[in-house]
Amino acid sequence: MVVAPPLSLTLDADLAAGDRQRFDSSWTPALAQLLGLGRAAGADFVEFFLERVQYISCLVEEDAVTSLSPRLSSGAGVRVFRGTTDCYVSTNDLSYEGLKRSLEQALGILGLQLPSAQSLVPPVNLEPLRDYGQLRQKDQWLSRCSSMAEMGDLLLSASDRLKRQAKHAQSRRAAYFRDWQEVLVAASDGTFARDIRLTQSVGYNLLCADGSYRASIGKRVGDTSNPDFLRSWDSEADAAEVAESAGQMLYADFVESGTYPVILANQFGGVIFHEACGHLLETTQIERGTTPFKDQKGEAIAHSSVTAWDEGLSPDAFGTLDMDDEGMPVQRTLLIENGILKNFIADRAGELRTGQPRTGSGRRSNYTYAAASRMRNTYIAPGPHSFDDLLGSIDRGIYCKKMGGGSVGATGQFNFAVDEAYLIENGQITKPLKGATLIGEATEIMQRISMCSNDLGLAPGFCGSVSGSVYVTVGQPHLKVDAITVGGR
Repeated sequence: MVVAPPLSLTLDADLAAGDRQRFDSSWTPALAQLLGLGRAAGADFVEFFLERVQYISCLVEEDAVTSLSPRLSSGAGVRVFRGTTDCYVSTNDLSYEGLKRSLEQALGILGLQLPSAQSLVPPVNLEPLRDYGQLRQKDQWLSRCSSMAEMGDLLLSASDRLKRQAKHAQSRRAAYFRDWQEVLVAASDGTFARDIRLTQSVGYNLLCADGSYRASIGKRVGDTSNPDFLRSWDSEADAAEVAESAGQMLYADFVESGTYPVILANQFGGVIFHEACGHLLETTQIERGTTPFKDQKGEAIAHSSVTAWDEGLSPDAFGTLDMDDEGMPVQRTLLIENGILKNFIADRAGELRTGQPRTGSGRRSNYTYAAASRMRNTYIAPGPHSFDDLLGSIDRGIYCKKMGGGSVGATGQFNFAVDEAYLIENGQITKPLKGATLIGEATEIMQRISMCSNDLGLAPGFCGSVSGSVYVTVGQPHLKVDAITVGGR
């Protein structure tokens, strides 16, 4: 008589074979069975998120490679909902028994337990695998990227270009990272999807000094789908831009504090909208009761010149995805239209707890975090004006060409340093200024954005929140803010 091995042993053997290759449809029986166990235990919803990561960074300081840091990781997380309450458990054990133990722990925290071994538990009927890795031909991306030797050579050449461009350089850095991620999502509603993400970024940091004068300027560019990204980087043009900005700021006068009309630059100028307003439109903020916009859907929250989007579709942008970390295809979400609040940024939990519809915005840093509502590519749309129109409308104000770091309070109070600024006099840019800090509150500043130019630009960024740090795009055209407090001397 032949005795069949226990189901768990059979599934473990299947997983071991699949684990050596990649995430694919061979995982269907194991995940379908585990999801079925979770539902049979009384969970309303169960989701597994599996991940593999290959990450590497390279740093050149002056004329030497000072850091080359690779990292490999893999693991999974299971999220269980019972009503509006949820629990998340993660593990680096991708065997069937390892995933089952994590499921059992999550169920136990919610007061549920797995059915007995003798129970007949039907597996969840998963959809045919939606494999964006194959659909978008992403499986060859990693093998086509720059080698470690090539990374070092390219960054050394870039640092030398910056050395030749910059005057009074005290410190030069050229830094690059590559983050390759493979994910598989399976959920008890039938969701079954796989994706590969390739995020890369490279840039400069330059410190110039001449006696007591100091200036520090940086620039970073990024991409999400081009294995040849580092090879195609125009390091010469970026070196010239950074060197020029540092030279302008080195001997600049300090700004006088006061209230001014300002023009915020396009591209990374959008960081203020991202931080001071974008976060307040995430459903995590509604759940906490920390957004002033909670009950203002359909009402004016900004000047009528402001229309804003959050989306995951812009080619190569840092927040672009084929699916979010809950397996939902991404989309374009209209946040604000002519000043009117239209939609919030929602994940599965946000939809369940606030009633706002999901927007393909469930994101996480890695498998150790549960997904949460997070921004992707978030920007203010272009308007009808030219940059010269904005300048011509200001008798005396400040042009904030390059934004630096800052901080934001829970309900939208913010302050941001300006790395590169210029005085505007009689509609003309005159002298460079340094030491400016923009201070304000989202609910006030959004009402004061009276003009948007027609030169939308996007820039890569990193966003930290409840589900860790994720890659995002910030952006906007040049904007005129009628009045804002500027801290200085």
